[in-house]
Amino acid sequence: MKIGRVIRTVILLLIASGHIFTASAGQGEPQHSHGHDAESTHENHDEQHADSEEEGINVTETIMHHIKDAHDWHILDWDGHPVSLPLPIILWTEDGLVTGMSSAFHHDDHGHHVAEIGGQKFVKNHGHIYYASANANDHGQHLEIGQNDKGEDVVLNDAPLDLSITKNAASLIFSVFVILILFLGAAKAYRSNGVPKGLASFIEPLVVFMRDEVARPNIGEKRYAAFVPYLCTLFFFIWINNMLGLIPFIPGGANTTGNIAVTLVLAAFTLILVLVNSNGAYWKHIFWMPGVPVPVRLLLAPIELIGVFTKPFALMIRLFANMTAGHIVILSLISLIFIFETEFMAIASVPLTLFIFVIKVLVALLQAYIFALLTALFIGQAVAEDDHH
Repeated sequence: MKIGRVIRTVILLLIASGHIFTASAGQGEPQHSHGHDAESTHENHDEQHADSEEEGINVTETIMHHIKDAHDWHILDWDGHPVSLPLPIILWTEDGLVTGMSSAFHHDDHGHHVAEIGGQKFVKNHGHIYYASANANDHGQHLEIGQNDKGEDVVLNDAPLDLSITKNAASLIFSVFVILILFLGAAKAYRSNGVPKGLASFIEPLVVFMRDEVARPNIGEKRYAAFVPYLCTLFFFIWINNMLGLIPFIPGGANTTGNIAVTLVLAAFTLILVLVNSNGAYWKHIFWMPGVPVPVRLLLAPIELIGVFTKPFALMIRLFANMTAGHIVILSLISLIFIFETEFMAIASVPLTLFIFVIKVLVALLQAYIFALLTALFIGQAVAEDDHH
């Protein structure tokens, strides 16, 4: 028992130290330069290092730097320089599809993030990629950001359609492979032995719980079986991505479920599923509630209709806000060490960070469960017969 406790303590300390390392690596973001990319670990790093020693840490910039998406995947800092995993750059331009790697972007003498991909020049500004033009008189809306390494004026022109594999997208793809390994491994174990072993013994209780405690009581005996696969996929997808976001090193560290675009898509899937499977009784209780006076029906009908869309909206905001807030709290606590510029602050901030981290592990599971539970509840309302409303 004592050895187990020691091992668990060491693991928690290693994870917390990863957060400390990650937070300290991004301190001292510069406040000037229009070409600064708050989401890229490569941009103006030498200037950031110098500024951090003179001006101290900018907590807001540091935290926003780590919770936002990026075109590369930061690994570590080595000798004052960032080491990152480059990710694919995919742009749909006026001349067609252009592909490359994020490592193509480099800093010119003025600290601008420029690249030449597919024979075209691009500039990355605050995480967004724009056409770069050497002629400030070209058509379109331009934002001048200085000169490139050839002494040419570099301005921001219109933006191409960015289809790049960013850090969040790469983390999503990785999580899909994790889910496939879990479920395909469990299915193989059942085909071979007929009894849960290995991965199957881990997956089966969770699937049974989703079926018996989430789908069946909220959707009903007649229709629940058809929605169990979706609810299980939703639960494991959110849970695994939440857990990956707690790992401070590759393949973790991406704030995937803290990205509102991801939660928006998940909520949209739930809304579509509800609308497609809804029956006449569901819409009857929205537009013309039985047993209610006519004036009250006229008053409640628009409110109930709005509620159809606010329910998935609440799902979207709940998951986004909870996961993002957890990252911000952890980074804020670690930043106290650099704000007060004393190691003694670690006596308070590190234990608090460990406590919040443990809470976030529970929240990661809880948010996946709540999202799946509310989804089952909304589906159950849509498919319920008239006498069950």
